[in-house]
Amino acid sequence: MPGLYPLKFKPIFLEKIWGGNRMKSALGKDYGTLPNCGESWELSAVEGSVSEVSNGFLAGNSLTELVEIYMGELVGDKIYKKYGIEFPLLFKFIDAQDNLSIQVHPNDELAAERHNAYGKTEMWYVIDAEKGALINSGFNRQLTRDQYLDYLKNGKLPEILHYDKTMPGDVFFIPAGRVHAICKGVLLAEIQQTSDVTYRIYDYDRKDANGNVRELHNDLALDAIDFSYLDDYKTKYTVTENQSSEMVSCDYFTTNLLKFSKEIDKDYNSVDSFIVYMNLDGRFAIEFEGGEEIVEKGETVLVPASLETFNLKPLTQEVTALEVYIK
Repeated sequence: MPGLYPLKFKPIFLEKIWGGNRMKSALGKDYGTLPNCGESWELSAVEGSVSEVSNGFLAGNSLTELVEIYMGELVGDKIYKKYGIEFPLLFKFIDAQDNLSIQVHPNDELAAERHNAYGKTEMWYVIDAEKGALINSGFNRQLTRDQYLDYLKNGKLPEILHYDKTMPGDVFFIPAGRVHAICKGVLLAEIQQTSDVTYRIYDYDRKDANGNVRELHNDLALDAIDFSYLDDYKTKYTVTENQSSEMVSCDYFTTNLLKFSKEIDKDYNSVDSFIVYMNLDGRFAIEFEGGEEIVEKGETVLVPASLETFNLKPLTQEVTALEVYIK
């Protein structure tokens, strides 16, 4: 059997009431005639939405099938031992032409108890943002449970939310329990645990195409919310050209920003993890023993754990990509 190689997958496009058209204009995605494309699930093992390989001899195989067959060769031995055949992360692009609902995600313990699922800790990297566009992350004051309920019952929840004006390059880490929302005018990349458990707590009294108000989950959300307050919710990081610059590192994933204009040799012998690249701008090649894979703007590629050394070669003047693995 031929060896593993950098794997691309067919995106799963989702129509959303708040979606737009920048998947096509900014990322070069072809989602056909789908109106209001809000999400592109780039790499997913969520039940019912499992990604399928689009390149090479493994084309047509699902991500779950690959983990089952290749185990630690694909994901890394320590990751396979912990998660089994469940690929642990979900990668998305999100285009918000309107405000998303204000929501919160449960942690692992609560999600396991209620939904037999993992919780959802996630992060956002802002690719593009209209002038004045906002991100909600957390509260703007310390709150008690009763104070929160008072604002919620009186329809005044937005008054206690913290909003940041956002611009390209901003990073927000959203641990499970933190109330959050992407607001209109933002295009971003999202890295998260493999989970689709979301509690919607406020939706601006918005109605769907059939005139129905969307379901809220306030009873479930109450036990999931972290009511604590932070002075600053935006992640600070520094970028060094032509090397990986760490932005977020947690138990579930590490995400680096990689801006490069010259060839970079990568050695992941000590990591024991798959590597995922989300290409945000430019074009590059992954050169490995046995071949190369070209990665276009807007594409996401999974480098198997067994490819411990490879070379990244820019094919445009500069490349900007997210680099994700599990420590």
